[in-house]
Amino acid sequence: MAKLCTGEELPGKLFVVEGIDGSGKSTQLDLLRKWLVATGYCVAFSEWNSSSLVSTTTKRGKKRQLLTPTTFCLMHAVDFSHRMQQQVIPALKAGAIVLADRYIYTAFARDAARGVDPEWVRKIYAFAPIPTVALYFRVPLEESLRRIITGRPSLKYYEAGMDLGLSDDTLESYRIFQARIQREYEQLVTEYGLVVVDATLPIVNQQDIVRSIIRPHLEGALRAESNAWRNVLSAEHLSGHYLEGLVGGREAQ
Repeated sequence: MAKLCTGEELPGKLFVVEGIDGSGKSTQLDLLRKWLVATGYCVAFSEWNSSSLVSTTTKRGKKRQLLTPTTFCLMHAVDFSHRMQQQVIPALKAGAIVLADRYIYTAFARDAARGVDPEWVRKIYAFAPIPTVALYFRVPLEESLRRIITGRPSLKYYEAGMDLGLSDDTLESYRIFQARIQREYEQLVTEYGLVVVDATLPIVNQQDIVRSIIRPHLEGALRAESNAWRNVLSAEHLSGHYLEGLVGGREAQ
């Protein structure tokens, strides 16, 4: 079960993925989501920096390069708080499974890498529910950089840590910034008991590991209303787009 900061247990399950850019955590979370849905569970999803409450202000601040490390921290904290109250906690109280692509540990790692006091950041997020399981996808820095650089035409100003004055070269600044974040994550593994997954393994192998970690915690999670077609596809281990066309018991086209 997930727990509120007060110690109150919630009937739902909160599974979190963390890792530096290029760790492949989002891919693994998406595969986990499809498996859980195919298996018949009620699943909610929340991702970092996605609240509509502060999105316009955040975009404006980034565009004009007005955000200081402290401002960045507070904007993300407001975003996180809004999502907890509007999405995550209601789903957990209903007994659903919540999958979070990044959680408080992202703030702990990134804000500390930007020079914000770690203890202050932890106090800001003290209200956050305690996850059922928090997974950390560990990947060598050079491998993560290779994945990111290959997949993106350019790096954004704050993404590369250019606001910190680490280097005049965008790529080198990004490298230094990601190394800082990675060091913070490694400390969080010990401090918060994050479960480490080797992100250099083949995608299928990683997913097998993720499911083996998550499976023991599924007992009692809220299930969706039974659907004959869903049951058939689930029995055949089919998921993803095979399920998207199942509306009102009709077969996918």
